Amino acid sequence: MVTTSEILWTLGLFAWVMFVVTVIAKATYNFFVKRGNPQRVAIYYARKVIHILAGGAVSVIIAYLPIFSSPLMPFIMALVLALLTYIPHKTGKLMYWFQDPENIYEVDFCIAWGIFTALGWYAGKQLGFQNPFLFPALPLLIMAVGDGVTGIVRNKLFKRRVKHWSGNLAMFIVSAAMAIVMGFGLPGILSALLGSIVEKFEYIGKIRLDDNITVPTVSFFTLYALMLLLPTP
Repeated sequence: MVTTSEILWTLGLFAWVMFVVTVIAKATYNFFVKRGNPQRVAIYYARKVIHILAGGAVSVIIAYLPIFSSPLMPFIMALVLALLTYIPHKTGKLMYWFQDPENIYEVDFCIAWGIFTALGWYAGKQLGFQNPFLFPALPLLIMAVGDGVTGIVRNKLFKRRVKHWSGNLAMFIVSAAMAIVMGFGLPGILSALLGSIVEKFEYIGKIRLDDNITVPTVSFFTLYALMLLLPTP
């Protein structure tokens, strides 16, 4: 049963995400435009700020604070955010500071966050985590923070969107560090490694891949399988 506390926490986290999207991300976009960066570069920076401060921060909060008894409310919040990011693409009224008419992947990000938060909660219970939300936090942070760092590094080096290994190296360093700090040990490091590798690949044949789906999928199932085989203390 959903408690009043869970509803209030959901509303608070939703308000934080909206503040990141409408205030911090827009300020980021304006900052980089004023510094002479192309619009698409500024958009990309703003998107990565949202990855880190919205998706990443909320993952950490629910992993380390016992505020939800089930994944229901976080999952609903993720679907609402997916809808709110999809509607501008459908109507053509984009939030110009972070939405690209040729890239709807922020919708996938919201959906993936919700799905893996829910799946991870059940996996965390199976694996005996005191707070089951800690288990999905690492794959979600690899997607949100690790991939966010990847984009920032590439943007800084190349001033355009490009899949370069420099970003993947930065992603692995940051993601592996998070895995160690969070106590996931070798399974976490290997999950970070495979997630960082798969981010590099944008196509399989003619099929275009979205790293908001491939990264958490590979990271999640790698971590799950390895923790079944190599449980950490």
